[in-house]
Amino acid sequence: MAREYPERPVVGVGGVVIEDGRTLLIRRGSEPLRGQWSIPGGTLELGESLEAGVARELLEETGLEVRVLDLIEVFDRIFIEPDAGGGGTPQRPRFHYVIVDYLCERISGAPRAGGDVTDVVFAREEELPTFQLTTAATRVLHKAFAMDRERRVAG
Repeated sequence: MAREYPERPVVGVGGVVIEDGRTLLIRRGSEPLRGQWSIPGGTLELGESLEAGVARELLEETGLEVRVLDLIEVFDRIFIEPDAGGGGTPQRPRFHYVIVDYLCERISGAPRAGGDVTDVVFAREEELPTFQLTTAATRVLHKAFAMDRERRVAG
């Protein structure tokens, strides 16, 4: 299915890895959000479970083998191009994703940029504003940090 101007929403999956009070971020090498920092992830493949898709995408994009722990959030991201003709006609979405983000833990591997990722970095929660993340990514990461703190207290 086409990602650009799709016939129906595309399912995206993301994985938040938190270690030693830092989360792994990636810089996107392709649209949407090319050049911007984000949560590692990509699109679900036909016949693949959400958890398997998260694990595959993190391995491809970051070189990390992960265990998928808990659901953080589900949200949609719709990109509609401005009306070029000025006629006020509703535009077909250029991108429409339903994104499912999970908290993950590293099993093995060393972080490296792979797939369509141009860079990887670990960042502390208080450093997130310097990466100019989307509002949704920032919200998901704050939830993930809170979930990680709760897991450590309960564990």
